[in-house]
Amino acid sequence: MRKSGSVVRVILSILVLGILVLLGSGQAWANGPKVLPVAEEKGKAPRVLLKTKFGEMEIVFFPELAPKHVESFLTLAKKGFYNGTIFHRVIPGFMIQGGDPNTKDPGRRNEYGTGGPGYTVPAEFNKIPHERGILSAARTADPNSAGSQFFIMVAKSPHLDGQYTVFGEVVKGIEVADKIVSQPRDRRDMPLERIEITVEVME
Repeated sequence: MRKSGSVVRVILSILVLGILVLLGSGQAWANGPKVLPVAEEKGKAPRVLLKTKFGEMEIVFFPELAPKHVESFLTLAKKGFYNGTIFHRVIPGFMIQGGDPNTKDPGRRNEYGTGGPGYTVPAEFNKIPHERGILSAARTADPNSAGSQFFIMVAKSPHLDGQYTVFGEVVKGIEVADKIVSQPRDRRDMPLERIEITVEVME
């Protein structure tokens, strides 16, 4: 009888533990499933440090999900392409956009948002949702027209999912994006003051 009671207690303990695990999983899924790219899981994903006068943001890339976009961004960054460009479009509750080489010249304000690297990158749509901190590729109406311009989400925007290529995420310093998106702007959502960036590839 004693052995039988011990067995029952063990079985009950296992059942209780199982229920707790299920409850814990339910809590995690209640906040939305976390899709973690393989490279990031292994700690081998490429990263850059994006520096502004408001602070720095560390960005990790998803090369296995959007290899061409990641390669393009890193290649341009290593050449110093992004240095001196600005965040030329900021929309509170939505995102901040930058990466246009035209923005290096204060005299070309009417052309801000139209520049690129001289080539386009084909769409690499994936299942990563456009949530706070996500880095995605800006483009025209043509899905395959992405270039050097990018945007960083400050809030969840599901209407962009599957329409724009997600290729990275801010893992440190998202509060910097909050400061940038709250700056005074004109009717075109262009900040009244220049917010220049410098991009440093982290080895």
